[in-house]
Amino acid sequence: MTITADQSRTIIDATLAKGREMGLKPLSVVVLDAGGHPLAFHREDGAAPGRFEIARGKAYGAVMLGMGGQAQMARAEGQAYFMAAVNGAYGGRTIPVPGGVLVLSDGRVIGAVGVTGDTSDNDEQAALAGIAAAGLEAQP
Repeated sequence: MTITADQSRTIIDATLAKGREMGLKPLSVVVLDAGGHPLAFHREDGAAPGRFEIARGKAYGAVMLGMGGQAQMARAEGQAYFMAAVNGAYGGRTIPVPGGVLVLSDGRVIGAVGVTGDTSDNDEQAALAGIAAAGLEAQP
């Protein structure tokens, strides 16, 4: 299974709605497929233009390593050399903090969502709401 265009749009719309409900700063949301390729992206009005790369970095690290942003951050804190090496191997494209969430179907990774704009923990909460709204499983 893959994330469909409709599911991508639902994830983005529900993530942004959750951010507004929580009173978050303007968010940027990217949905990646299981190969790390962007399926959809949206940057809210008022969000900094560089947020695409941050959102993508959060999601890219999740999908490439098979671990969400929380697990990556814990790994970076415990084994900084490993995450530095991984980031080097991936050309500096990973951002190991919450807000990068794996998307699963029947327990299999089918992509990832990256959210940025507020605190990393708030970004993650918005992403989880978006993934749930699309009827998919999430692993932060």
